[in-house]
Formats: sequence, C-alpha cells, structure tokens
Amino acid sequence: MSERITVDPLVCHGKPCIRGLRYPVENVLEWLTSGMTTEEILADYEDLEREDILAALSYAARLTHINRMDCLAI
Repeated sequence: MSERITVDPLVCHGKPCIRGLRYPVENVLEWLTSGMTTEEILADYEDLEREDILAALSYAARLTHINRMDCLAI
C-alpha cells in the first residue's frame, strides 16, 4: 500500500494521495460513497488504476482501527 498511498507536503497540502498524483484518498472515498462504481471512476480518471481504489479503501479501513470511540466526533 505504501507504493499506492503517498504523503508529500508539496502535493495536495500533504494529504494522503494516490501514487503522488493529485488525487487525495478522501476524494476517491467520496466518489465511492456518492455511488460511483470503480468502473466509472476508472473511466473518468484514466490515470487511476483498480489497485489505487483498493488501496484507498484499505487505507480508510486501517484508519478505523482505533481503541476507543470517544476519540471521534461523529
């Protein structure tokens, strides 16, 4: 995953991005939650790959591994 999700202070204000491109992980997740399919995302953003989308989902899943719920403002 470290090859797919990168953090660079000079790209997108240091937000986690896909392969150093200007696609923040949060955007990919928002596209998916808005109802876009993986195929639609790949058609609209030709420089993304299926593995990039899976890496974004995996990254988000790892962020949910917390010890206590009172840490989050939901």
